[in-house]
Amino acid sequence: MRPSRISFKSDGLEIVGQLRLPDAASPAPAIVFTGPLSGVKEQVTGTYADKLAEAGFVTLAFDHRNFGESEGAPRQHEDPQGKLSDLGDAVSFLATLDEVDAERIGACGVCLGGGYALRFAAFEPRVKALVGIAGGYNDPKAMRDGMGADVYRQTLAHFSEVAEKQARTGEIAYMAAVADGGGEALMGGQEPFDYYGTERSTSPGWVNQLTALTVRALITTDLAAGADFISPTPFLVVHGRTDDYCSPEGAQSVFDKSGDPKEIVWLDTTNHIDLYDVPKYVDPAVEAAAAWFGKYL
Repeated sequence: MRPSRISFKSDGLEIVGQLRLPDAASPAPAIVFTGPLSGVKEQVTGTYADKLAEAGFVTLAFDHRNFGESEGAPRQHEDPQGKLSDLGDAVSFLATLDEVDAERIGACGVCLGGGYALRFAAFEPRVKALVGIAGGYNDPKAMRDGMGADVYRQTLAHFSEVAEKQARTGEIAYMAAVADGGGEALMGGQEPFDYYGTERSTSPGWVNQLTALTVRALITTDLAAGADFISPTPFLVVHGRTDDYCSPEGAQSVFDKSGDPKEIVWLDTTNHIDLYDVPKYVDPAVEAAAAWFGKYL
């Protein structure tokens, strides 16, 4: 399905996306997408947006501020509050379209986007159904417990020093997003490189770079808190049983904390990125998401 290039404003920034219109009667239900850390619209969210458009939904995958074709600075910087604002304005954009039934808009998040979609939808009544796929449901307390309280505090102090240096010099500190063979990168390990560093994810908008302060954003932003507020919005969790980057325990935790209606679907994955582009895993995830949105939108 050929997407149309669109743009909308969020906090004065131009946010660029891809709109897919299904071969279905208008107005139709719509889904807004948010995806992995550093990801752009032609990658994971584009894959899911394409397949769910084929299932009859209007879909919108877009580049969050600071990434891809969208405006915003510093470039390649994770801005949690900005991402939530982008999602709100994406829903507003969809609601203006003649092809969209504004009372039937859902949200779908993949990887870190699963956490953002949860946090967003929990406080946005216009979102009538939610799906998180291989979601990263960040929880600062869990981060602190995993790192140890002293190490967590030392890490915060380190990034405060980075922020001060940037304020003095005006120079932004960057890290590689992925690296081959165990090299230093913000998304460490071979698995992220096997997707982002190869032809599997080729996109003109993706850059192998993230700000160093992205780490501070990741370990301090509470996305899991959305689970306490998501009900009565219907919430579907789709997650792999094997996932070293977005833990199955985290997915189970937000599911357990959330209220009804809810459902969890476990897939027998071999790793996290199976749910990015491997049909054996993506297809059942799409099938579950389409059924959920079909039921509740």
